[in-house]
Amino acid sequence: MRLIRTEKEYDQALEKLNLVFDAKPNSRDGQQAEMLALLIEEYEETHHQIGVPDPIVAIRIRMEELQMKQKDLVGVIGTKSIVSEVLNKKRMLTVKMIRNLSTKLKIAAKVLIQEYELQK
Repeated sequence: MRLIRTEKEYDQALEKLNLVFDAKPNSRDGQQAEMLALLIEEYEETHHQIGVPDPIVAIRIRMEELQMKQKDLVGVIGTKSIVSEVLNKKRMLTVKMIRNLSTKLKIAAKVLIQEYELQK
């Protein structure tokens, strides 16, 4: 096996992985599946990067995952009205809000500090 360098090789690797995916871990096919998965992952990280969502989208996604409501962010972001303004992109996040959200929601600060457009 060798590094995946083209989309064609990538597609072929995916097909091969599909064939051996359910193999027992210590079998020959299982080892091949593990190696293919690593090669595919390396290729995807280089060629198929997924963009990071804007900060407000990231907050909303995390709130949904944690089954949180807007009211659960009162005190983390600020008052009820400030939470509403931030989540509706009427107000920008402050450094203090970013720190609090990063801690409370376990969202990397680098996601929260990205620029985003306010809604008018």
